[in-house]
Amino acid sequence: MTKSVSIFGATGSVGRSTLDLIRQHPDQYEIIALTANGNASELAALAREFSAKVAVVADDSAYEELKRLLAGSSTDAASGAEALNDAAAMGADWTMAAIVGCAGLPPTLEALRCGKTVALANKEALVSAGALMMTEARKAGATLLPVDSEHNAIFQALQGGRIDQVRKITLTASGGPFRTWTREQMASVTPEQAVAHPNWDMGAKISVDSATMMNKGLELIEAHHLFPVGLENIGILVHPQSVIHSMVEYRDCSTLAQLGSPDMRIPIASALAWPERMTTNCKPLDLAEIGRLEFEQPDESRFPATKIARAAITAGGGKPAMLNAANEVAVAAFLGGAVQFLDITEIVTRLLDSYSPPEPAALADIFAIDREARVRTEQLVEELKV
Repeated sequence: MTKSVSIFGATGSVGRSTLDLIRQHPDQYEIIALTANGNASELAALAREFSAKVAVVADDSAYEELKRLLAGSSTDAASGAEALNDAAAMGADWTMAAIVGCAGLPPTLEALRCGKTVALANKEALVSAGALMMTEARKAGATLLPVDSEHNAIFQALQGGRIDQVRKITLTASGGPFRTWTREQMASVTPEQAVAHPNWDMGAKISVDSATMMNKGLELIEAHHLFPVGLENIGILVHPQSVIHSMVEYRDCSTLAQLGSPDMRIPIASALAWPERMTTNCKPLDLAEIGRLEFEQPDESRFPATKIARAAITAGGGKPAMLNAANEVAVAAFLGGAVQFLDITEIVTRLLDSYSPPEPAALADIFAIDREARVRTEQLVEELKV
């Protein structure tokens, strides 16, 4: 039987990787919806290649181009936020939620409400709106599969075990390009240095998050929602080789770890074929070639982002959404040359300490918190501008 698939964020790195896997098994998947922000030409080409039922651009200004490029095909063209939600409501068996930012929250929520399987690559869904997303998934009976390599590793290590038998979950971190640098050395870091990740090929924003260790802080918040073992039982371990992606320790002191090459297609394949396994053309892991695996405790005095994130999820309410918004603004300011590398976590800390919004009860509340946090963070950026 074929599995119907929708991919939100089809022209991004996760979307392209997902489609690459589907190309390897074309008879097993049927594409329902493909979406992009504004890249009409690539989206149209993908929609034609995979005979998608609908293609949606979030940017209304790209609609006419998309419609023209799809003329004569079997794919309907659409645009705007409402069209994204409509595409999510089509109820594909398996939906990849890979739209970057808070724009991905409504279609992800809509897909969960269909009660099918949602593969989650949108961090904001759980960082900013974790309680809401998990509640809706439970109500609809939806299956939420994590795609981030760390969370997917935990998911795989939990197969055959029960969450109530878990003693500890450990997220691994590469440590980024400045793992051995002092604070004094990091004070002069350039954007070019920060985006040069030693192991993974990622976009600029995510690469900077890895360099500050904020990516691990955000993943800590996600893991807290996905795997309810208690925040105190979720730890972080620096592992420079990025071979072990996460570990689960059970109460009998057995520890299960998931290993793999640093290729995002591997965790995506795990989610795409679940509960089965699929053959891929990814590079197999060669431990003899790697030779050694190293581990060390994270240094939160040099990299305070994980401590900041843990405090935000402990505080709860709107703090995680504030954290996410402040970090995005601060990273953008750093990449634009407005602030220094070490200012990123300083800005996030100042924003979190400045006020506490009411507890969010709906997506509208999350968006309101996000907007206010961005405005306030921009003001902090102005104060610290170099």
